[in-house]
Amino acid sequence: MRVGIYPGSFDPITFGHLDIIRRSSKLVDELIIGVLNNSEKTPLFTAEERVNLIKSVTKDIKNIKIESFDGLLVDYASLKRANVIFRGLRAVTDFEYELQMAQLNHELDSEVDTVFLTTSVKYAYLSSSSVREIGKYKGDIHTLVPEQVAEAVYKKFDRIEKG
Repeated sequence: MRVGIYPGSFDPITFGHLDIIRRSSKLVDELIIGVLNNSEKTPLFTAEERVNLIKSVTKDIKNIKIESFDGLLVDYASLKRANVIFRGLRAVTDFEYELQMAQLNHELDSEVDTVFLTTSVKYAYLSSSSVREIGKYKGDIHTLVPEQVAEAVYKKFDRIEKG
């Protein structure tokens, strides 16, 4: 069985992420969406909230699992018996960073390869950080993320604002 991992923070998941999930899920028997729980960052959503948001917008994709992880990606891949990591590329600047990470991961575990998928042109500008920024100021993010994600972003910022 061919198992792949699409890792990321997904804070929050965007239509760009969903595009990569749908496309990469067709290339493996099982795709694990690995939600990074990075203790060095303070995300808008907890890892559990991000996992639940992703589950809510990917119900129609049958061969995926969504779970959080921390630590080294190659260790997580080994634990899950995955031999391919999927990464989305929006621009040349993404490629430079992602190439270095792919080479480093391959050096750490030669059984793991990275597959790069270029993002659809209509999502090339899209990032979770831009969604958070626009959502923080109550701008319209409905064309950037699914409805339930947009509502979760607005609610989260309302709670933060109210203290």
